[in-house]
Amino acid sequence: MAVRKGNLDSICPLAERMFLSFVSLSVSEHTTKGMTVNTPALCFRSKKILAPMVRVGTLPMRLLALDFGADIVYCEELIDIKMVQCKRVVNEVLETVDFVAPNERVVFRTCVREKDCVVFQMGSADAERALAVAKLVENDVAGIDVNMGCPKEYSTKGGMGAALLSDPDKIECILSTLVKGICKPVTCKIRILPSLEDTISLVKRIEKTGVAAIAVHGRKKEERPQHPVHCEVIKAISEAVSVPVIANGGSHDFIKEYTDIEAFQQAAGASSVMIARAAMWNPSIFRREGLCSLKEVMQEYIKYAVRYDNHYTNTKYCLCQMLREQLETTEGKKLHAAQSTQEICEVFEMGSFYEETTAILEAKASLKAKTQDEDEQMEDTDVIKMAVRFDKREYPPQITPKMYLLEWCRKAKHPQPVYETVQRPLDKLFCSVVTVAEQKYRSTLWDKSKKLAEQAAAIVCLRTLGLPEGKLNEGENHLINKRKRENEEFLNNKEHEDDHLVEASHKRAHFTEGASDSSSSEVPQ
Repeated sequence: MAVRKGNLDSICPLAERMFLSFVSLSVSEHTTKGMTVNTPALCFRSKKILAPMVRVGTLPMRLLALDFGADIVYCEELIDIKMVQCKRVVNEVLETVDFVAPNERVVFRTCVREKDCVVFQMGSADAERALAVAKLVENDVAGIDVNMGCPKEYSTKGGMGAALLSDPDKIECILSTLVKGICKPVTCKIRILPSLEDTISLVKRIEKTGVAAIAVHGRKKEERPQHPVHCEVIKAISEAVSVPVIANGGSHDFIKEYTDIEAFQQAAGASSVMIARAAMWNPSIFRREGLCSLKEVMQEYIKYAVRYDNHYTNTKYCLCQMLREQLETTEGKKLHAAQSTQEICEVFEMGSFYEETTAILEAKASLKAKTQDEDEQMEDTDVIKMAVRFDKREYPPQITPKMYLLEWCRKAKHPQPVYETVQRPLDKLFCSVVTVAEQKYRSTLWDKSKKLAEQAAAIVCLRTLGLPEGKLNEGENHLINKRKRENEEFLNNKEHEDDHLVEASHKRAHFTEGASDSSSSEVPQ
């Protein structure tokens, strides 16, 4: 398959390309009357762009689109509230930069390959929050985009997406704040308004904020893909503003193969074209030489999905979008039934590729983890360490080292143990440090869960202090005896309470019978 790596724009003049390659290395900026003016590192003219698509525009799809010839790729819309909670993590095993949520889920993943051509799209209805997200990611992306056109409820219900179209003041505030606050080009993606006059008025206000380009989906917010795209409106917008206008929405009416991209651009009178569904169905739409076979495209996509540890549900979703009408074939049914990345690979005869790639990544992770452990051992000189694990099979039911340690601390009149547990991003394993009487203890072995890591830390402490930990081979277990006594006392008390309840119920019954007899004598016969 002939694909272009590191695609150069063949349409921009040579001098412009040389200039852009220079500024892409270092974004220049100057100050005019106290205002920071950004020099865009990206050229948005004569470009073929992968549109932002929810669940589709993840790293594997973006990289594949670049390989086939896309000039710029937009990530899927990511909501500002989720992004501001993320921590930037350099993933040395995958060689990526990950933005990780508090629940350890990777919200956005990128890599060096796309750094100069990926635009981060966010959903936001708050200028300050949008700026906070932009500052978080700006050093790892080529530009920032604000979604102002998505008509779906998950976006509009928060005042984002197409909901912003009815609030030009907020649009202006968000975009102006971003343009002044970051050193990367800012764009926005809108839909057209009910009237051409209102649409032109809006894009002129947007232009004044200093954005580098405006992407226009040529439909109104209530219109769907089956409705014709309004090329005449996009053309009118292009003639009304001087910034590049990116035409979007041509997949249904125009774009079936590479040569159709230019036809759509000319019909819309736009500077560039942004492709969504046609690229989702077959990202080789960007390939100048023509479409590749779907099987070949899907295999290339899977390679990126495995290489960059894409979650299997996302991989499966994107492959299903490519298969479309073939979902009812044997291959399609097998894909639909797949419950892991490995099973997906086996559907497409790529089982050996999966095994080889995951083996390489696991070996790399293991080596990195070992190096990290050695570094930590040199740094944590005040922590007592042992190589131990907690095996539940070695202990009586409901008895654990943590219980023994807590019991000893109470008897010795020490504060109760304090556990600090961390998860390693490389392999998602856990390590816990327990502090007892101002001394720290931990196992040098990492565990699969937080609970196991804490039990291992407790074992290190107990063994260091020469205390029993409750194992089956330790003989009489005083905690078990204590539990038995507590259970017996509970049962005795329960029986005692039950006796009282029975006695009380008999008295109530006797009283009720007497009352019933006396009252019945007063009832007329």
